[in-house]
Amino acid sequence: MSGCPMGGHPPTGPDSAPAELPASRLSRRNLLSLAGVGGAAAGLAAGFFGHDTVAAMAADTTPAPADDSVVPFHGDHQAGITTAAQDRLHMAAFDVTTTKREDLIALLKDWTEAAEALTKGLPAGATGAVDGPYGAPPEDTGEALDLNAGRLTLTFGFGASLFEKDGVARFGLDGRRPEALIDLPHFPGDDLDPARSGGDLVVQACADDPQVAVHAIRNLARIGFGRARVRWSQLGFGRTSSTSRAQQTPRNLFGFKDGTNNLKVEDAQLLDEHVWADSTRPQDAWLAGGSYLVARRIRMHIEIWDRTSLGEQEGLIGRTKGTGAPLSGGGEFTDPDFALTGRADKPLIPLDAHVRIAHPAQNGGVRMLRRGYNYTDGSDGLGHLDAGLFFIAFVNDPRTHYVPMQMAMAKTDTLAVEYLEHTGSGLFAVPGGVQPGGYLGSGLFS
Repeated sequence: MSGCPMGGHPPTGPDSAPAELPASRLSRRNLLSLAGVGGAAAGLAAGFFGHDTVAAMAADTTPAPADDSVVPFHGDHQAGITTAAQDRLHMAAFDVTTTKREDLIALLKDWTEAAEALTKGLPAGATGAVDGPYGAPPEDTGEALDLNAGRLTLTFGFGASLFEKDGVARFGLDGRRPEALIDLPHFPGDDLDPARSGGDLVVQACADDPQVAVHAIRNLARIGFGRARVRWSQLGFGRTSSTSRAQQTPRNLFGFKDGTNNLKVEDAQLLDEHVWADSTRPQDAWLAGGSYLVARRIRMHIEIWDRTSLGEQEGLIGRTKGTGAPLSGGGEFTDPDFALTGRADKPLIPLDAHVRIAHPAQNGGVRMLRRGYNYTDGSDGLGHLDAGLFFIAFVNDPRTHYVPMQMAMAKTDTLAVEYLEHTGSGLFAVPGGVQPGGYLGSGLFS
């Protein structure tokens, strides 16, 4: 297939008295709230912890240990591309409802500020979920209270419709749309739902805790109220690709290992060649350090697949179901030998096998960085699961690194023709990373 555990938390509740919590469990913000700036608040803190404890905490200047649940937000590239793929996804596309350029810029600045906080495991807004005035809605929705950052990453992209719609330029972005930000062609077999496709903006939230990912998208949507609204969203579980060699190859809903030959963070030269966008044109300078995100909602015909013999399944994929080795022999990471034949001189890897048609050797050497996820959205009302693969890939140019491969698969890959149906689609330009003090996509508006 093409494509890319929820940790437990100690129970808390109204019967949990603050005095029962060890000091190590208290956040710096809670400690300052108890200690105040002096006087009675300090006395209360001293009485609560004991004078020696408070003095020791005040005097301790040892740097806190690194929190492995936090993925840094700032950098040359946005997090969530080469970051080791997390277990859960919540992706949402937005339509911008304001017509004012300054409102769009303000939204991106507000999202940047919120993303910095959320990826650190902090609440959105200055007063968060519980510290604001009773007479106003909280600045954070609160469902991630007591959870850590969960390796949350937030990756933002801009759709073609942000630049122009119905032939009319928007937000003063005349001439700023990159040439590679195309309208994807209609591929054979596509059955796209417009309500699940497109969008002016996209946010990919990945985390190891589904509640953390959902919380992030929910709060960004809340912040965008009056300026942007959700067009579509998709939950995903069980990553279908690895982006680091430290990760084991996962399986998709057909039960096969997925993404064996995916690009990895360790492949710096290949990432430069296939993932990071070309920003040499003056109008594309804002894309330096960025990429293009292809999103496709691919429904799998699960019930038909489950009635297919093991031998036919392996022939359609071109790999063994158990180890993931190519049918030409070896182990999972052995290069397929497409010339090797068996009985009656037939190729061991069939001519219409997925692994053959999608292999770089059959596609001019181009490769993608995939970050897909499994999804299950209930049933379709006919007793069939609405389930499949939410395909996500990052490429340096979709015209060369996605469209030709997808067109070939849609025409000649029997797996794609008979067992898969593309029901949603999106293509987005992903700007480079944010530096401290900057905001998402700032180069586009300079």
